[in-house]
Amino acid sequence: MESWVPLMDIFLNDRTPETKASLWLQQSFGATATSSSSTSSPITAGSLIAMLTKPCNVTVDDSYSSPTTKTVMFIQTLPCFVQSRILSFLALENKLFSGHDLCRLARDVLGGGGDVGSDFWAKRAARNLLDVLSESNNERISGLSLDSEEQKVVEEFESLPGWIQDFVTNDDDLLLPWLPISPNELNSRKLFSSCENNSDQDSSSDLGENVEHEVSEIEIDCPVNVTLSSEIEELARDLRERIVNFESSSKTVGLANEIRRLCLDKGVDSFAVLGVIEPWKADDEMASVLISHLSNGSDEELSWPSQVLCSVVLPKLLVLEEPASRVLMSAMIEYCKIHQRAAVHALLFPLFLRKGGINNAVCEMITRIVRECLHPGHVSAVCQKVLSGAEAERKCICLPCHQSLISNELVWTESLFTLFQNILNHNVHLTQDSVDHIIYRVRELAERFSKSLKFGNFLLCLVNKCAPLLISHKVLLVEAVQHTNTIVTKSILSKLANF
Repeated sequence: MESWVPLMDIFLNDRTPETKASLWLQQSFGATATSSSSTSSPITAGSLIAMLTKPCNVTVDDSYSSPTTKTVMFIQTLPCFVQSRILSFLALENKLFSGHDLCRLARDVLGGGGDVGSDFWAKRAARNLLDVLSESNNERISGLSLDSEEQKVVEEFESLPGWIQDFVTNDDDLLLPWLPISPNELNSRKLFSSCENNSDQDSSSDLGENVEHEVSEIEIDCPVNVTLSSEIEELARDLRERIVNFESSSKTVGLANEIRRLCLDKGVDSFAVLGVIEPWKADDEMASVLISHLSNGSDEELSWPSQVLCSVVLPKLLVLEEPASRVLMSAMIEYCKIHQRAAVHALLFPLFLRKGGINNAVCEMITRIVRECLHPGHVSAVCQKVLSGAEAERKCICLPCHQSLISNELVWTESLFTLFQNILNHNVHLTQDSVDHIIYRVRELAERFSKSLKFGNFLLCLVNKCAPLLISHKVLLVEAVQHTNTIVTKSILSKLANF
């Protein structure tokens, strides 16, 4: 027993006993193996387990009864925190010991009780020891009945409630074994009569409103030419004349109110009305006032806000060649912050799919919307739909007269690569599908943009930001980069070599 005093001292006093105990045990094993003779008992793995499991008689002094003698293991006579440390050490170094001996020790610790034994933490360490040994010693620990208790809980959870079980056992003609309803009862109107209360009617009406809302959203994706009544068309033409003859901002506010009332309060097709009014022909100052005052004050996210954007702002941006004016940019950004879904469907998707491709001015516009109006996760979803989504997922909301300015596919330009670089620099995490599609296009377009520094900068940014998603594309990327000849080509190849 004296030879184990240093080890017990480590478990008792050291702050990190597992590491030092392991080192001491290895040194002691080596000293025992090289020693030719020793007066004390050899220090081995088996002797440690034998010492810990050695029976000891202890006296239990109970104030309510006379003292009694109880036989416990030596480890159970130690302070409980020392027991926990020893068991944690055995779990860490379990390969040095006999699995059978460790299981028996853990079982005995868990089986101990009464006034002498182990506390919660010691028993938790014993359970952890069993968990470590469970993969290779399932048969040895089956006597603990731990699995049986867990299985019992699972069976109880999956079993049918008693009131349903009675129906199942008494009636074989059921629609489903777990549903106590026969086919005749299911078809009966009486089954649902008790559910027809006011709250359910409200729920049904809410559901109907939601369905109508979704239908309206789908319908405005592809507006069609609608014939307006002569009265409505005359009012719309009058408003068009007033837009062209801009006078002052105060009068523009009143004009915005008249446009909103005509589109929303007369029960007419607002797309057709806006197509006659042609609000996109207003100058930038007037357009900024219209954007700010065409809101109807409701919580609507898509229908009317998207029509405002696609009739006032989008036509200007689709033909934009120079940077947009500051007044228009500010008004549009503030509007997009409030109506993010409308900004995606009525601005981002159409601009991404702009016929002829994105130029520098449009790239700057989209970059500002992405940075100031949308969450990075939202931007990632937009990129996925634009790059790899089905055509139905990226339907643009626009007036019929402007559909000819929008393509069905992305047109890859230098500015588009710059835009994706700006998006990546905004800490937007692209999905694997998006990255796969980009790599496919990069491989196709490498020769075309072989001397483009913007293309090279995008590739360098892509390698830096999306390295984990590019590992499977390393060969394709290397081939693509080797077709380029810019000042960043060597930098990209060196980074790819480290994948």
